[in-house]
Amino acid sequence: MAELMVRDGTWSFDGDRVWIVPGQERSVHRLRQDLGETSVPLEALAGIAYEPARKGGRLRLRLRDGADPLLHVTGGSLPDDANPYQVSVDPDRTGVAEYFADEVRQSLLLDQVVTGPTDRYLLPGPAVPLSAAGVDGVATFDGERVRIDWRWTTSESKKHAGARDFALADLAGVDWRPASGLESGYLRFRPKGVTAKLKPEHDPNAIELWGFKKESGRTALLAAAVAARLPHPSGGSAPTAAAPVAAAQPVPSLKAAADPGPQGGGQDADVLLRRLRELGELHRDGILTAEEFAAAKAAVLKNFHGAG
Repeated sequence: MAELMVRDGTWSFDGDRVWIVPGQERSVHRLRQDLGETSVPLEALAGIAYEPARKGGRLRLRLRDGADPLLHVTGGSLPDDANPYQVSVDPDRTGVAEYFADEVRQSLLLDQVVTGPTDRYLLPGPAVPLSAAGVDGVATFDGERVRIDWRWTTSESKKHAGARDFALADLAGVDWRPASGLESGYLRFRPKGVTAKLKPEHDPNAIELWGFKKESGRTALLAAAVAARLPHPSGGSAPTAAAPVAAAQPVPSLKAAADPGPQGGGQDADVLLRRLRELGELHRDGILTAEEFAAAKAAVLKNFHGAG
């Protein structure tokens, strides 16, 4: 078990998942606190990096494209302090952060995790029910239906359209964009069959957003909760009620292959030699660096001798 405890939050890694608990100090972005504890399975990761700085540094998880509904729906627009997959590292914890990154990186290598795009969400998205407010309206989502109620500040065209109510089956998608300069942001629901995109201040299916304050962060979480329950953007089928988010099937791991189990010693040696040859080929082809090759080789040998 690797664990990093800093003022910004607590990260733990048990070999299968990274558990993220945001800190509760005022300096921690409200979006991360509202999202709460997050569990990131190893198969959802594309990598991890520790970035040193003059004072402390930052530890970042890189998720596979399409694995997380929050990252998908926000399209890379979250500021660093709102991103739940980054944590600021205190100066006296830099060594722990580097060790944490090494442990995750080694598990990715040994489990041969596929780090390319995925055709299904591997994280469930924010918990529901959720309510989020924008400039001119309030959206609520209970896991099955989305409702928008307008504030007195909304435009006449939206008031004329009245409150909006959608079942998930009525929606083709959901879009979220933060405000940029003088241009308003929006939380937009896209009903099936509707292709016209009006400006957010006039679109009866959108809430207008200004800035990236507490309200805008909540709208991003609500958008992600809806997206997690709609068909995956890659064209995959919609999640079922019994299994809101499909789990990736485990891939054969180097750790498992190096475990002798009930087999005889000759078979164990064959497995070990085959895995070492595979690592050597990956290093020769430039897929593994010298450091990664050495770490993976040491881990395979350790597992083999430990099981003997």
